[in-house]
Amino acid sequence: MPSYLSPGVYVEEVQTGARPIEGVGTAVAAFVGFAEQGPFHQPTLVTNWNQYIQTFGGFTEGDYLAHAVYGYFANGGGVAYVVRIGGASTGAVLSGRQDVTAPDHAKLGGLRISALPSAGADITVEVGDVDGENPPEDRFKLLVSQGGKVVETFDVSTKKNIKSYVVTQVRERSKLIEISEQPGTALTRPENQSVPVPATSAGPPGTINAQEYVGDLADRTGFGGLETIDEITMVAVPDLMSAYQRGMLDAEGVRAVQLAVISHCEQMADRVAVLDTPPGLHAQGVRAWRLDEAGYDSRFATLYYPWIKVFDPASGRNTVVPPSGHVAGVWARSDSERGVHKAPANEVIRGAVDLELSLSKGEQDLLNPIGVNCVRSFAGRGIRIWGARTLSSDPAWRYLNVRRLFNYLEESILIGTQWVVFEPNDDRLWSSIRRNISAFLNEEWRQGALFGRTAEEAFFVRCDRENNPQESIDLGQVVCEIGVAPVKPAEFVIFRLSQFSDSTSLVSE
Repeated sequence: MPSYLSPGVYVEEVQTGARPIEGVGTAVAAFVGFAEQGPFHQPTLVTNWNQYIQTFGGFTEGDYLAHAVYGYFANGGGVAYVVRIGGASTGAVLSGRQDVTAPDHAKLGGLRISALPSAGADITVEVGDVDGENPPEDRFKLLVSQGGKVVETFDVSTKKNIKSYVVTQVRERSKLIEISEQPGTALTRPENQSVPVPATSAGPPGTINAQEYVGDLADRTGFGGLETIDEITMVAVPDLMSAYQRGMLDAEGVRAVQLAVISHCEQMADRVAVLDTPPGLHAQGVRAWRLDEAGYDSRFATLYYPWIKVFDPASGRNTVVPPSGHVAGVWARSDSERGVHKAPANEVIRGAVDLELSLSKGEQDLLNPIGVNCVRSFAGRGIRIWGARTLSSDPAWRYLNVRRLFNYLEESILIGTQWVVFEPNDDRLWSSIRRNISAFLNEEWRQGALFGRTAEEAFFVRCDRENNPQESIDLGQVVCEIGVAPVKPAEFVIFRLSQFSDSTSLVSE
């Protein structure tokens, strides 16, 4: 309480008690795959196609990551995280054989230095003092040599958010190396020294294993690196099938990686896996693969079939690519135009010129009940996503929009109620919780996300003495029960027509 010691007029700012809950973003994708350049293993943020090209290069024949990211942005995606794998620093397994290779980067203090694929060999990086007297402790000179000759010089700093930051300077100006911070290491000015940088070959390695996809949380690599990024809502692994086609992974390896990405999404509980089927399968083959080999049962995963044809600038002709990247972009577009409660189906896939296999209604009848979302071509209506199911056997979580709506509601309420922690646990707190969450859900109901003619039919929020007895209060717990009625898609539209005659019109007067 403020103290009033002398006469006068006092103006105070007080809390009104209303703390609005804002909806979180629902369309941030993560892609894991092969690229011709860029940092290995750690998630890198890209916000448009040009930024992806600058960081990871363009299209590479035989790889699908670039096509997936391009399709994502072309279909309405706005923000994505990319994890480049295939570095030689990871041991690889093919048909049970372990193949351990030398590291593909050099360490310099808290920095990781890698050669660009186009740079060639015999590269050395040297740290020296900057010119002038009494330079700041964070400043140093970076000399890049090739064949014993200095070809690039940078005056850089270890301080972030300034123009001379070493990672930024090298990324924007160097044609030979790339630099990133070592995970779990404090960044300080490196000692004056000279280190050789191993050459990096373009494209993926000859072998790879599932562990490189899974990565490690401590090193912030692979799926483990994605655990630290809360805003991700969908995960795709388009180059998993590229590795399978090249013999870098067998069928068991593919299944292990898909199970790993599903496990990652289930553990995080705020994102959905977008899976691809193996290429070249007909409808019966996909059904057999889905039921026998890939018997996944998860409400945090979806599966799309068949592959789509797009133009490939690397080869100058149309090529077949997995649909996951384009599908993720359609999700983002549907969220922006209609909302996350709308099933992202009956939507045109931009950039798709044809399908690997045109499906009939009878073939989709075999696939839709087992959770395979088909991509269909309709005369005069283009190529469209014609399914919106998860891979769950639970009817409550059958539809993709229901799963993603709950992800959105849970994350929004979680972030919007952080102020509750350590507040006095009494009726006033419970009333504030009910008021704020009810206001948020009421707005979602008005926008059509919840089913019901009235708000009372659409949701309920309980937080009172009934579910917060003295025992819970003594344990420091506040329990709030929330129930919502999500809208579900009109998957089967049925019109019943009958023939009748108006007998009264036949009766003569």
